[in-house]
Amino acid sequence: MDGDTLHSIGDLARRTGLTVKAIRFYADCGIVPPTDRSPAGYRRYGTEAVARLELVRTLRGLGLDLPTIRRVVEQELPLAEVAAAQAEALAAQIRLLRRRHAVLTAVARRGSTPEEMDLMHRFATLTEDERRLLAGDFLDAVFGGLHADPRFAGIARSLTPELPENPTAEQVEAWIELAELCQDADFRAAVRRLAERYVRPAVEGYRPGPRRDLVATVRDLAGPALAAGVGPASAEAGPVVAALLAECAATLGWPVGEEVRRHLLEQLEQLETVQDPRWERYLRLLAVVNGWPAPESLAPVLDWSLRALRSPAAG
Repeated sequence: MDGDTLHSIGDLARRTGLTVKAIRFYADCGIVPPTDRSPAGYRRYGTEAVARLELVRTLRGLGLDLPTIRRVVEQELPLAEVAAAQAEALAAQIRLLRRRHAVLTAVARRGSTPEEMDLMHRFATLTEDERRLLAGDFLDAVFGGLHADPRFAGIARSLTPELPENPTAEQVEAWIELAELCQDADFRAAVRRLAERYVRPAVEGYRPGPRRDLVATVRDLAGPALAAGVGPASAEAGPVVAALLAECAATLGWPVGEEVRRHLLEQLEQLETVQDPRWERYLRLLAVVNGWPAPESLAPVLDWSLRALRSPAAG
């Protein structure tokens, strides 16, 4: 195409795919001014108008406003700078849309009332600082006054939900349910009882100091046997029971015997009593929000251990 050739609006429309009306509008806005006019007064455009119009069409498709587009085509604004700002704005819109999608999905799934929907929307649109305050208030209510125990080092941090900057709809929905749980006074009380049970000495002569968490001990020792299909009332469960008793005896500083067995049974029975399905739900939701692997339920391995300790065949 000859660089000196002038084109009519109709020519530009055919070359760019834009309508004559749109080209005339961009011309009137000063974005693509005519190069000249015909003797009859019709607008004529140079070859560079084709490139300008194609750029304008692309920028409009990306959502830029006309004043910004004019400054870009006039080279008053660097295109890279405009693109970065637009990308940041779109990212914010995407985050908001994900939260709205999660709220609507949860409302549809639960059949929520307008009041519940309003609460979910409020939880979904909290700022990062507001989310931290909500989680911190829950953890303070649960662990307040217990932080001096060395076993609580890092526990609060490990139980804090950290919604990522660009969460998935699943993570937002999990955060909404988690926030609802954190506001539940009955759930707070149940977790508080579990925390107090964790630090309270169970018997006279309890020796304070570093020790393995009972839950971790049961999972590590009894979990593989459960996974392997070992029956809790079978002789094959004997080595697991012996290991559990040895671990408990070492913790207490007692010799292995029936007293240790009774004590361990009492510990596990109390642990089973204070287990709350909502706590396991909290941990699962926490894993989704933080992008962690889903935690295993404690109930099966706890039940297996209790049955094995009570069985004569298991020793």
